[in-house]
Amino acid sequence: MISQFYFCLLTILLCLINPLLVIQVNAQSQRIKIPTSSITQEAQEVCPAPAFSRFQRHTVVPGETIKTIAQHYNLISSTLLAFNRVLQQGQVTIGTEIVIPPYNGMAVKVPIGKTWKNVAENYNIRADTLYEVNGCPETPNQQTPEIVFLPGVNWSPGGKIPPKISSLTGYPLPFETRVILGYGWLLHPIKNKVVFHSGLDLIANSGTSVFSVGEGIVAFAGKKSNYGNLVVINHAAGKQTRYAHLDSIKVKTGQKVLQTELLGTVGQTGEPDFEEAHLHFEIRYNSPLGWVAENPNSYIEVIFK
Repeated sequence: MISQFYFCLLTILLCLINPLLVIQVNAQSQRIKIPTSSITQEAQEVCPAPAFSRFQRHTVVPGETIKTIAQHYNLISSTLLAFNRVLQQGQVTIGTEIVIPPYNGMAVKVPIGKTWKNVAENYNIRADTLYEVNGCPETPNQQTPEIVFLPGVNWSPGGKIPPKISSLTGYPLPFETRVILGYGWLLHPIKNKVVFHSGLDLIANSGTSVFSVGEGIVAFAGKKSNYGNLVVINHAAGKQTRYAHLDSIKVKTGQKVLQTELLGTVGQTGEPDFEEAHLHFEIRYNSPLGWVAENPNSYIEVIFK
């Protein structure tokens, strides 16, 4: 009787212990073999959404200033100026809609072929910080996105360029004309989203002559993706100008050109921002990141002041 009692007790204990052992083994197995989907989910939790996806819009109301708007969103004034060209004159107009970035910084358009390390070193930012702020793209060690948000970098307006230190003193068209899309970060009137525009769109009829704004060497003359028919001229002092969406091209690569020399005619080739014929005009400077766009308004203001 006693033997049968102990045998039954032992059987009951084994039944109770075995499920616990199975659960423990399964738990250890789950801790060791983490599914790939879990890793992806963890990465998404570690990396915030890209800065550009977190922009807000703000409509200016009576009594607001650039400073008070910036303080309301925990930003500094120069950050608002960096992303809102309409504020760069130092005034705000009631009813104006502006964009608000999630934190202080600015943005740059990065030349093709440059890496996170190049950008980080040039702006003295930690590469891992730059990577995470821009949403942790899948290939951090390869080519960077075309446009990146630079956290903590203060924007400052470019000063006017005195003619005596600039080799670019001409105007690309036979007459001063209206700018239908300006330079910098702005709310695109047709696409209805914030975009970076690397030059000026100057309204002009198709066939209007396009001239070089300074002496230089033609670095490129031909078709180039979104630019359509494009002429690129390298000038002294590390400057470059670009003339895009041309209907016709009148120069060749390697050719030396003088200021006011005919480069081509206004057209609508490539992928212009507007259906209306215009010249897309850029000024760039040579930097550690390559040919970086700068504000052409400084040059234009000197010419027509």
